[in-house]
Amino acid sequence: MENMLPILVETLVGFTSLLLLTKVLGKTQITQLTAFDFVAALVLGELVGNALFDDQAGVFEIIYAVFIWGVILYVTEIVTQKFKGTRNILEGKPSIIIHQGKLDREEMRRSKLDINQLQHLLRAKDAFSIQEVEYAVLETDGSVSVLKKHQEKQPTNGDMNIPPSPVRMPMTIINDGEILWDNLKEAKLTEEWVYQELKRQNVPSINDVFFAEWVDGADRLFIVPTRYENP
Repeated sequence: MENMLPILVETLVGFTSLLLLTKVLGKTQITQLTAFDFVAALVLGELVGNALFDDQAGVFEIIYAVFIWGVILYVTEIVTQKFKGTRNILEGKPSIIIHQGKLDREEMRRSKLDINQLQHLLRAKDAFSIQEVEYAVLETDGSVSVLKKHQEKQPTNGDMNIPPSPVRMPMTIINDGEILWDNLKEAKLTEEWVYQELKRQNVPSINDVFFAEWVDGADRLFIVPTRYENP
């Protein structure tokens, strides 16, 4: 029981210190969490956590640890503002993942981004099909900025008073050279149809397909080949 009051005081001091530090460093530390910010947040949390449960660390030690780390972060922010060359190292740089409607597989490889992750990020931007996207930029905080193709932009169907029609969900049929059998069955397609479609689009083998997508009602697959082509 005798340790409860010091822990309470140290916790409140640590919380207040972190809150003030966040106010000083700016909102970007929260809204735009780059790789450097992520490491900084982990280290800062570890410093405060260790100080709270260290019998030899008191309120002064917590404030001192937060102050020192805050100075390091503040200096780093000043450096990235004054010297542009340091931004790529400390903050990273955006990567164009889709260029003029084509997947840049080499850039995806460098960014350690697979097709499933990309689809997830695109869906978060209301792009449920890669075919809708003209440009996609992987930002330094891990999010994706999307510029849709001209025909996918506003005005909406409602603006044009177009009668409603069924909305069909795109389905991934081939991923990294492998047929997704569950999706194929759900789409009511056959393996023979897939191979015929590959032949019709002059794709030698299923191993030459990085990604293939199908929409209900479409008469063909949207195919991205495995061979990387510089856009």
